[in-house]
Amino acid sequence: MITERPPREATLPGLLLGLLRGPGFRRLLTVRLLSQLSDGVFQASLATYALFSPDKQSSPAEIAVALAVVMLPFSVVGPFTGVMLDRWRRRQVLLTGNLLRCALCLSTALLLLGGLPRWAFYAAALVVIGVNRFILAGLSAALPRVVPDPSALVTANAVSPTLGTVAATVGGSLGLVGGVLATGSAATALTVGLSALLYLVAALAVRPIAPDELGPDLHLELPPLRQALATAWNDLRAGLRHLLRECRPAVRALAAVSLARFCYGVLTVVVLMLCRYTFNRAEDVDGGLATLGLTVVMSAVGFFLAAAASPWATRRFGLHGWLTICLAGAAVSVPTLGLTFREAPVMAAALLLGVVTQGSKICTDTLVQESVEDEYRGRVFSVYDVLMNVSYVAAAAATALVLPLDGRSVPVLLTLSGLYALGAVLYFRASRRP
Repeated sequence: MITERPPREATLPGLLLGLLRGPGFRRLLTVRLLSQLSDGVFQASLATYALFSPDKQSSPAEIAVALAVVMLPFSVVGPFTGVMLDRWRRRQVLLTGNLLRCALCLSTALLLLGGLPRWAFYAAALVVIGVNRFILAGLSAALPRVVPDPSALVTANAVSPTLGTVAATVGGSLGLVGGVLATGSAATALTVGLSALLYLVAALAVRPIAPDELGPDLHLELPPLRQALATAWNDLRAGLRHLLRECRPAVRALAAVSLARFCYGVLTVVVLMLCRYTFNRAEDVDGGLATLGLTVVMSAVGFFLAAAASPWATRRFGLHGWLTICLAGAAVSVPTLGLTFREAPVMAAALLLGVVTQGSKICTDTLVQESVEDEYRGRVFSVYDVLMNVSYVAAAAATALVLPLDGRSVPVLLTLSGLYALGAVLYFRASRRP
């Protein structure tokens, strides 16, 4: 049974203090912050290279292609990585993944200075971001292992992923600053090299964690890798059956957050086009990067506010109630602020969307963690990750068909408002069923 609220005597400051006192939680949080800080720097290098190149006019279609290149292939194999997460020590996954990304980014930065072909850079980005998906799923699956008090799980899901998102935002801002200070391949090499250094620091932060501290609990001897790969499909089906038959609250939450992710993906492309062509002159690449950086900062503030508000909100309204409020809030804020197509209201909309997007994710993470048994959790979080990726890329592809180059489209924003509202109504009705 899902626990909607922690005990009344468990206050938010007490839960937060208890989390931070736990050495396991502090160590895992440190790894997440360093990993996602590095991710932000690397993703900024991808943005400047693909979308804000001075000699190239970006379009919604090109954004969709870039997202598909770096996300879809690993979305196909993502569920199978979950099978590995349920067999391999999650601590080793975090250590090896960050070391691999460090080596790949360092070699890519050196090659960029010598004139790396565009397709080779995308290939490197494909691997780096693919490993990132693997690490984020491992971090989410391991979180309940370092939170001994179940009543603190909502708070942990508010603090850890949200601070990770803020760290990624800080990293993205650092990368965008590098894009402003330098130009062309030199700017990209600078930010990719910085991300390599940060990935190395993240790997070093994993070392104090005990080998078995993050799980999973293996009731049988670990099978050989060849045997594990041979049985991956059956294991994946078992994880999906467990999710669909035994975890109905998690299924409903995953459907709702996938819809929210789709809408957020559309809005991401809209904001990119507005920053490049509406709020700045097309040839003013530095101005476009600066405006985009401000938008990212506003979203990060929204994520932080969601982390602060979600523990209280879930105590007041329950997990289902807070998720519904988040979707309904987006339905109202998107047309109210976005239809002006002016910089200040759009920045305010970015802040509010940060709150509702991260708030809905906190609720979904908690529902999945509480509903799914530990032995299945890695597979389910990998499926969760795939849903997020596919929703995001599908949003970019759909936007490419209808969005003008300057990003100004009243029908697109009204449609998104309707989708958010529909999601809120359907989820509210479904969550009230026994």
